[in-house]
Amino acid sequence: MRLRIYIDTSVVGGFFDEEFKGATIKLFERLNNNEIIFVVSDLLDLELINAPQHVREHLLNYSADKFERVELNEDTIKLANAYIDEKVVGKTSLEDCRHIAMATIHKVDVLASWNFKHIVNLDRIKGYNAVNSRLGYSVLEIRSPKDLMNYGND
Repeated sequence: MRLRIYIDTSVVGGFFDEEFKGATIKLFERLNNNEIIFVVSDLLDLELINAPQHVREHLLNYSADKFERVELNEDTIKLANAYIDEKVVGKTSLEDCRHIAMATIHKVDVLASWNFKHIVNLDRIKGYNAVNSRLGYSVLEIRSPKDLMNYGND
């Protein structure tokens, strides 16, 4: 069974960013080698509309079977709003909360992001998971792509 990794927009952009591209490229190599599957959302598609063309079209370089598609729905909207209501993050982070909610509801193995302020942040992760637990959802594993590289068996 391949690891199901939900990716947000920062991972796609990270492929082209000097600071993040090394680990991001290695994550995409794992995708190419069929070690993992990326779970992508309609929210990702919407966010990429405003990205530079090379970023916007990057995922088109991979076959559709490398991806599992999920959509924003009423449950994900309610869960995302709960994160805001519980003050895990402020209202300006609603889109980030929707990514977290989609990953939670679709029971991915891990969410990958380079967003250290609102997503890959221990205090935030504890907050998201406290809300998840209270509402009967599973704990969500949240990591940066650097944590998801394959280091081999050395």
